[in-house]
Amino acid sequence: MIATGHPEVSVERRCELLSVPRASYYRGAASGLRCGDLELMRRIDELYLEEPWMGSRSLADQLTAPEEPVGRDRVRRLMLVMGIESLSPKPGTSKRQPKHPVYPYLLRGMTIDRPNQVWATDITYIPMAKGFMYLIAIMDWATRKVLSWRLSNTLDTDFCVQALKEALFKYGAPEIFNSDQGCQFTSEKFTTVLKTWNVKISMDGKGRFVDNIFIERLWRTLKYERIYLKTYENGAELSKDLTTWFSKYNGKRKHSSLDKQTPDEAYYRGLDPLKLAA
Repeated sequence: MIATGHPEVSVERRCELLSVPRASYYRGAASGLRCGDLELMRRIDELYLEEPWMGSRSLADQLTAPEEPVGRDRVRRLMLVMGIESLSPKPGTSKRQPKHPVYPYLLRGMTIDRPNQVWATDITYIPMAKGFMYLIAIMDWATRKVLSWRLSNTLDTDFCVQALKEALFKYGAPEIFNSDQGCQFTSEKFTTVLKTWNVKISMDGKGRFVDNIFIERLWRTLKYERIYLKTYENGAELSKDLTTWFSKYNGKRKHSSLDKQTPDEAYYRGLDPLKLAA
């Protein structure tokens, strides 16, 4: 797996070090798909962004037209590739794998009002001209500041760990780190990093869309303002555009919920001056 969005090492250099042709890197995410799947996945993504509680049956019904039926099995298969599932509560979804423990939800009833009190994370699907990629972002809950992000052409754990380590080394450790129960976040690789930094681990219950509402809003804003308006030819082009967008989001977008401050302003003004001087 080769993740993009690294601040120092380019995709070209990483491909060279690993003896991987760049063409193979950019084709990787689209391998194994059938004709028409990429277009259908984009349509699924748009519907899912609006109605995240919709499952494969409902999505298939919405996507089906008299001249072009869309089967539920096909939608289910593509949702698996995209890494999404219905957020509505379902029976039997709380089973825990012995090697991937699920941690309790720690934010119930908590007032979150200062930087580095709680961080949150999520992964989303990004459509491109000839394939797709996955994007992870780590956000400071109170200030909405995006602390780090990474792109990958696979849904493995490594690019998530890279994003986490970058945020920790740049901003220090939060008190609590909240995520969903995705296998990337319950993995030993990911949780070991948090434990090493003495961070409390919190995980959403299944089907609890509101638990990560701020980062879900981030995805909605990003996709409607940027992703859906462009056609990215490769990962390097996408990474460059995301760098610009996240910089403007953090530094120039004022939020009414932050008293008309930008995420950067809210984050740095809210930090303890004594900790900054330490």
